[in-house]
Amino acid sequence: MPDTPIVKDADLKKQLRDASRFKLPAVRDVEVRQIIAKQVARNEERAAREVELSAMPREKQRRARTLDHFQQEGSKNGDVGHFHSVLAICGLPYERPPIELREFRCKQGNMGITVQAGSSMGPDGTWIDYPVPFGPKSRLVLMHLCSEAIRQKSPTIEIADTFTAFVRDMGFTDSGGKKGPLTAFKEQLNALAHCSIRISSTEPNKVKDNQFFPIEEMEMWLSTDGLQQSLWPSSVTFSGVMYESLQSHAMPFNLRVARALQGSARKLDIYFWLNWRMYNIKTERAISWNALRDQFGLGFSRQRDFKAQFKEEITHIQELLPKAPLELTESGIILQPAEPGMMELPKYISPKKV
Repeated sequence: MPDTPIVKDADLKKQLRDASRFKLPAVRDVEVRQIIAKQVARNEERAAREVELSAMPREKQRRARTLDHFQQEGSKNGDVGHFHSVLAICGLPYERPPIELREFRCKQGNMGITVQAGSSMGPDGTWIDYPVPFGPKSRLVLMHLCSEAIRQKSPTIEIADTFTAFVRDMGFTDSGGKKGPLTAFKEQLNALAHCSIRISSTEPNKVKDNQFFPIEEMEMWLSTDGLQQSLWPSSVTFSGVMYESLQSHAMPFNLRVARALQGSARKLDIYFWLNWRMYNIKTERAISWNALRDQFGLGFSRQRDFKAQFKEEITHIQELLPKAPLELTESGIILQPAEPGMMELPKYISPKKV
């Protein structure tokens, strides 16, 4: 008898069931052997691909595995997260700022954001100064909180369990300690929970400012051991302004793409920005290198260095989204309107065109 238990793929298992319609055992036997041969060939192909993937550097391997997933399974509803579109346009610092730097400003077009670092009283009664939120983990935390607020349909986000699961899902271990991933994520959560944000926009003969605390309340479990700091928060609550604004300006994105870019704050910013721009334009848009550097060039003193880095980062994003309609030129970047599938978003999400 052919070795049918080797058949694991759903489509081939269905073919096995359908093969039973043949009355003649010899005919059925031939078809079953053909199905088994297909499974063996697929297994060999997958094993060869796994060897190829294992030889890649970690970041490239993440991108390659994500693209393989999209090609084999496509985008799923469960892959969709949400991010505030204003935060997708105006980002946060890429590197850790000095603790004495208590304010960060960023401008893009007619919009600007000012982030003011905050402080609070610690478990022992002393004051703790938190930094301005920075780096990729601050963006991952924000993206998780925004996604959970939309999913839970509430400004209060229960995160005691979901946050640790999210950290694991992003590919990090859930270990604590001074240099553990959970500790780094907790630092950014605290920085976000205690900062204030001012969003400014200009129009002809008009300037509009809106200042708010993104997180209004955070409940913490405190350790009874005086030698330990507070444990993970059980919940955070967005301020009314933040939650109302998020509901109006929630931008869908693919969590798998963000996961593949999780090691770079700039790549995450570029991805969120591209997703927002191409998802919300009707016609071709050209953005100059000067405008790109104003938005993403923090830390670069020379234009040519920024251009080289930006081109490399765009290439990495294109590895994940090969259908994204964008083109780098000598003058900058040209963007075309993108349908959901081009950005690996399920088709049921219809973009708002402006």
